Amino acid sequence: MNTISQPDPVRLEIFKNLFQFIAEQMGIVLQNTAASVNIKERLDFSCAIFDTSGLLVANAPHIPVHLGSMSESVRSLINDKDDTIKPGNVYLSNNPYNGGTHLPDVTAITPVFLESGENNVPPTPNSLFATPLFYVASRGHQADIGGITPGSMPPHSTTVEEEGILFDNFLLVEQGDFQEIPVRKILSNHRYPARNPDQNIADFKAQIAANERGVQELRRMVDQYGLETVKAYMKFVQDNAEESVRKAIDILKDGSFIYEMDSGARIQVKVTIHQENRSATIDFTGTSRQLNTNFNAPKAVTQAAVLYVFRTLVDDNIPLNAGCLNPLKIIVPEGCMLNPTYPAAVVAGNVETSQTIVDALYGALGVMAASQGTMNNFTFGNQRYQYYETICGGSGAGMDFDGTDGVHTHMTNSRLTDPEVLETRYPVLLESFGIRPDSGGKGKHSGGNGVIRRIRFLEPMTANILSGHRFIPPFGLNGGEAGQVGRNWIQRQNGTEENLDSTATVEMKPGDIFVIETPGGGGFGQV
Repeated sequence: MNTISQPDPVRLEIFKNLFQFIAEQMGIVLQNTAASVNIKERLDFSCAIFDTSGLLVANAPHIPVHLGSMSESVRSLINDKDDTIKPGNVYLSNNPYNGGTHLPDVTAITPVFLESGENNVPPTPNSLFATPLFYVASRGHQADIGGITPGSMPPHSTTVEEEGILFDNFLLVEQGDFQEIPVRKILSNHRYPARNPDQNIADFKAQIAANERGVQELRRMVDQYGLETVKAYMKFVQDNAEESVRKAIDILKDGSFIYEMDSGARIQVKVTIHQENRSATIDFTGTSRQLNTNFNAPKAVTQAAVLYVFRTLVDDNIPLNAGCLNPLKIIVPEGCMLNPTYPAAVVAGNVETSQTIVDALYGALGVMAASQGTMNNFTFGNQRYQYYETICGGSGAGMDFDGTDGVHTHMTNSRLTDPEVLETRYPVLLESFGIRPDSGGKGKHSGGNGVIRRIRFLEPMTANILSGHRFIPPFGLNGGEAGQVGRNWIQRQNGTEENLDSTATVEMKPGDIFVIETPGGGGFGQV
């Protein structure tokens, strides 16, 4: 058997795009078949393909915080269930201590075997294909997965149990048989059960369908090019990403940064560039200890943020994959807020702290001012309705560019629900939504402006805000000014105003308006 030792440049480009195309196809199936507004309209999901050892090969350009951490979920499945993984199985996982991000982000993982169709017998232990050749996975943000508040994004949780139901490599489909009774049992048999199991199950089935598309496309690729070629080019695509990151590291300099959050917690990072082997050490020693709030970021999230930053420094069009991590040594002390131990609460670590890690790294490298540094997570609901959205703000300015107004930045990449869909599906009115003038920091290059979003409630509901940069402004760099802090407040129907903290849970009555003003990005360079 001739092994392919060197990639052909043309074929490398073809395979790079083919792998990404498969992940994109999976995403289209997921969007088309999902039931929840979260996945169907806001596109809060990610799809990716992995090699035989669970390392990320390629992804669609979905949500960076999902993509950089999903590999940990796949590898945990391999370590946990290796000898029991069979064709036709699909597994479900959202364990933040096993590669997950936070509990609403539930990952469906499907192993890819070459046997397919009714005519094929399951593989024998001696068969060449007794172990999976690849894996495909899709991660979707569930509208509700239980927990102490509707929408499963509680602002004040102190343990992971209060945030919802934990799946740890749960067998969702056993050799083609969907395990509806066991999955319903888990969704309902919890101290804080899921509020809408039918919707969870519909979205899980959409994820299974998305994965099945990935399986079919990978099999088609093997049929066309041969298994040896496909496996070789998976490796070459990862090697190419590694070389691209090493090139980017070549022009970087050492740096460090201390980033303070609204709560007083600090992220401390030191980046050391090793020119001799074109690698970097990213050391988070000195970061605050594990918090008794939910702003702890699971280690997989911290790794995803580092991966994202170094991927953005690369000019080439490469897929984000495991190769990008090879030149990076990441040091995250156990028991700090970026590598917490069970049962620490983590729901804001994924959505908020991930953003601050990115900005701290850009600050240390001196390449970009802080963006809004928050996802402004807004959830509302009751036993009947549950809704979640993240709200855009200003992005930071850089050496040769201004920030952008009203945009999702860095670790999130989702949409906002169309007003018509929002108002059709939920008893609320979108009063107004517009740019927040002069909220970006001034500088030679100015930061982008945040937005103002006002939502009027038509029924009694519980609303939650989980946000940052309400006290500490997003920093400017090289003499640029900081962006404006955000603000959360309520305009009651009787005309009174109530100011809220960065994190708050509040009861809304008909006619009350929840107002969210998001932060602007920092400026870069003196005017």
